[in-house]
Amino acid sequence: MVGQKFIELLLDHPWFEIAALAASERSVGKPYKEATIWRMKTPIPKEIAEMPVVGCDVKLPSRVAFSGLTSQAAKIVEKDLLDRGVVVISNAGSYRMDPAVPLLIPEINSDHLQLVDGKTGMIVTNPNCSVIGIAMALKPLIDHWGIDDVQVVTLQALSGAGYPGVASLDIIDNVIPFISNEEDKVETEPQKIFGEYKNGKIDPYPMRISAQCTRVPVADGHTACISVKLKKKARHEEIIEAWESFRGRPQELDLPLAPKQPIHYFSEPSYPQPKLHRNLEGGMAVSIGRLRPCPLNDWKFVLLSHNTVRGAAGGAILNAELMVKEGRI
Repeated sequence: MVGQKFIELLLDHPWFEIAALAASERSVGKPYKEATIWRMKTPIPKEIAEMPVVGCDVKLPSRVAFSGLTSQAAKIVEKDLLDRGVVVISNAGSYRMDPAVPLLIPEINSDHLQLVDGKTGMIVTNPNCSVIGIAMALKPLIDHWGIDDVQVVTLQALSGAGYPGVASLDIIDNVIPFISNEEDKVETEPQKIFGEYKNGKIDPYPMRISAQCTRVPVADGHTACISVKLKKKARHEEIIEAWESFRGRPQELDLPLAPKQPIHYFSEPSYPQPKLHRNLEGGMAVSIGRLRPCPLNDWKFVLLSHNTVRGAAGGAILNAELMVKEGRI
């Protein structure tokens, strides 16, 4: 699903051109249309459909490789590409917590690219698909008031499980309260994302996160219900203003996939909703609503982000755009 979303978003990109499609041995030599089951809403592009699939172990005709591999495959393939001097822009989880690898959200921690300064081959990862939306919402709160504790419950879309993904008899009329390894990612990745780059390494941001992750019968769009304990007192209108005014490096540089307004707040009590808001700003913006006092912590709210766009392929492409503008590609 992520590989197909990469293709869809890169096809008419002003800076990047698809030079090759690489996959496992069982697909090598096949036209792409025969090697995959196309699941995007737009028709498979003719030039892509006929492109023969190559192996991941060949010399690719490009400086940059976008990786939508499984974590198990990525651990081997991405390391091999790195050793061959390729710039790997990865959606996989294998190297996210590696101290030498940036875990990048361009609006939040563009300075973490200093980890790969001067390197020929490099791996740059985007975070877990739920973490990206959560981190975008927390960043303005950290900047203005600081955060001690976060409690989060996610309601994650089916596309996050890939294709064929979750069996229909398991998810219809149901919520599955377990996604393998997901809670650990939500509880650990933000500390690195918000960490301070100092003396060639990232010092993690000191906050505690408790996560419960569920799979729900929604096609696209991860929802999260969040409660936060701040270091300093904040007023309701101040928090909304911090979200709505939040901008980062992609907006300063006017990157092609960058949302003009990264965070949108909705005052309607029943918003945000996946069906209505997941495609906001091409799926690259985060939607937030229902900010209210929390009897346990300070504030609670609901957020939504598009898991295969902002949370996966779109987020990775935005990382590459930033690297072009910053002179690292």
